[in-house]
Amino acid sequence: MLLSRALLRRHTVLPGFDLALGFALLYLSLIVLIPLSAAFLETFTLTWPEFVDATTAPRVLASYRLTFGASLLAALLNAVFGLVTAWVLVRYRFPFKRLVDALVDLPFALPTAVAGIALTAIWAENGWLGQWLPFKVSFTPLGVWVALVFIGLPFVVRTLQPVLEDIDREFEEAAATLGASRWQTFVKVILPILMPALLTGFALAFARALGEYGSVIFIAGNMPMVSEITPLLIITKLEQYDYAGATAIAVVMLVVAFALLLLINLLQAWSRKRQGGL
Repeated sequence: MLLSRALLRRHTVLPGFDLALGFALLYLSLIVLIPLSAAFLETFTLTWPEFVDATTAPRVLASYRLTFGASLLAALLNAVFGLVTAWVLVRYRFPFKRLVDALVDLPFALPTAVAGIALTAIWAENGWLGQWLPFKVSFTPLGVWVALVFIGLPFVVRTLQPVLEDIDREFEEAAATLGASRWQTFVKVILPILMPALLTGFALAFARALGEYGSVIFIAGNMPMVSEITPLLIITKLEQYDYAGATAIAVVMLVVAFALLLLINLLQAWSRKRQGGL
């Protein structure tokens, strides 16, 4: 038995653990760790008062509120309607289902600049949809939120779909046999199973929205203190050769985003542990 296990470990498809781990760490360092550390190193050239001034200026704080607030609201909306969309695609058959399923991936394939121009044309005051609204969407903070909803939806849908497909219908049938209503079955049987994937989709949509640039700058209007997102402010500082100020703002966004993602991962772990204990 011990010999067979040793042979299995020796004759794996991929290289041994040490070599595979070395390649993984090297690739991760080149792609992720070194660029991020460069941002921190550039920020360290500032003194603490200079860092505080660069990251807490009124214009910067306004961009934080818009970026994080719009990203959070967009991710929450996508969590709800992404769940509904995934449910419809998995549980029902209808004409042009494959077309609808393919359209979900459109924000992935569409260049962000094209998406921004299209959204601006649709939601402008003279656009297809904007002309019928009593309020403005394009060139306002609401336009930023619309763009972030557009680019974040596929993350939730594609994360939930495989989990929904793997749920055994016998759970629902057993709940119905015991007298549970459809709503009770969904809340107490299906939703706990979906919660880790739903949190993952929410986290991906939120993280994607935080860094979105191309589709937002066209529809936002980019007015300082009103509709200017933080990524655009970072680009502006880079164009002004204020590299330390740009990286300081980027570090703040990075730390806050990492903290939020860590919190969501902890919630996922708690949800899986609770689900396993039931």
